[in-house]
Amino acid sequence: MAAHELAALGCAVLAAVGYGVGSLLQAVGARRVAGTLRVLRQPWYVAGIGLDLLAWLLSLAALRTLPVYQVQAVLAGSLAVTAVAARVVLTVRLRRADIAAIAATMLALAVLAAGSGPMPPINASVAERVGLLAAAVAVAALGAALARAGRASACAAVAGIGFGGAALAVQAIPVPPDPWRDPLATVSGFAADPAVWAVAVFAAAGMLLYARALELGDPSRATAMLWIAEVAAPSAAGVALFGATVRAGWAPAAGLALLVALGSAVVLATAPAQRALLTTPSATGRGEYG
Repeated sequence: MAAHELAALGCAVLAAVGYGVGSLLQAVGARRVAGTLRVLRQPWYVAGIGLDLLAWLLSLAALRTLPVYQVQAVLAGSLAVTAVAARVVLTVRLRRADIAAIAATMLALAVLAAGSGPMPPINASVAERVGLLAAAVAVAALGAALARAGRASACAAVAGIGFGGAALAVQAIPVPPDPWRDPLATVSGFAADPAVWAVAVFAAAGMLLYARALELGDPSRATAMLWIAEVAAPSAAGVALFGATVRAGWAPAAGLALLVALGSAVVLATAPAQRALLTTPSATGRGEYG
């Protein structure tokens, strides 16, 4: 693996750690005060939000270099981070299944790191970027209908597609070779790019729909559905749209590792630690920006 790929993988791992610890900090802050406005001013909660934002920026950096299936699988590992951190800080118990899932996650991510192929340059056409924006609007419209119908699991699944779609759209955004040479032109170019708007619409839909899913149904099931959709859908789309590759001879191992990472995420989504965090009075979102 080249140095820049290792750096990108490090960004993805740090993002997973940031998301996992950020969720814990938000839960700790939410437990210390009552009332939404007070929670939003609680230092631990604010620190958790800040860590989420930093993790999101790191995930964007990773997505510029690594295949989306690899980045999304690593981010799913944030559930393992949350489970371990909650065991240490909140003394929430770990089931044997959780310990096995944490170990399986680490092994699966190691295999994905070794087996992922070089990411070809992505030169998404204007039509493809407009298509991503149209898809984002369609996801938001579908999500709104499901939210009104009170379909918790479906809302969670579409939320996952929203977060995964945001990851794909990030990869489609063209970045100038020297963006700091003319910052004003760079910012105006981004503001006019349909892929940038696709990121915003996908991410907003994901956050709102996941919050609605938590409100309507069981948080463990909602989180499991979210990760199934978020890892599976963009992984398939990334291969189809952007030619994400696997090293020669590694396809079976990488495919199995992706399934193991996904299965482990589903197990950890039902862990006592995750339930404890998601059932805090202020749990209205995922603690992640997609």
